[in-house]
Amino acid sequence: MEVSLRPWKLDDLDELVALANNKNVAQFMADVFPHPYSIENGKTFIAFATSNPTSKIFAIIVNNKPVGSIGLHLQSDILRKNAEIGYWLGEAHWGRGIIKKAIPQIVDYGFKNMDIVRIFARIYGTNLPSQKAVEKSGFKLEGRFEKTIFKNNEFLDELIYAIRK
Repeated sequence: MEVSLRPWKLDDLDELVALANNKNVAQFMADVFPHPYSIENGKTFIAFATSNPTSKIFAIIVNNKPVGSIGLHLQSDILRKNAEIGYWLGEAHWGRGIIKKAIPQIVDYGFKNMDIVRIFARIYGTNLPSQKAVEKSGFKLEGRFEKTIFKNNEFLDELIYAIRK
């Protein structure tokens, strides 16, 4: 299965909303990722993904269709040589190794095209598949912070993984 990355397009709107409007996807995302996920949310996301100068956000493509999203978010001030990676897949595409193919592509893109030396991921302690995906992509666990994330009315551990140039 070929996995590629490309910029989001307004033509992707219906597929984006169908993929993102899922509580199982939203459960591992920051609260800014809404549930339910509406057409307006999708339009706002695509506008952000295609115009924000401090973030590089791509659609993850399989069989010429978006199946999720992956991006790098530049940090500022004393962290300006760092970028945070963020990603998600539509639930129907979980467990197929797609994210494990997408992560190295965005890491390669970031180190070649951005003035950064470190890419980090903030992963919920309960998200074992995401932990395994970054580990298989060469990220190292840098820290575990107990009960720092408050999501769905419970405190969760936060794991910080990183890869360096």
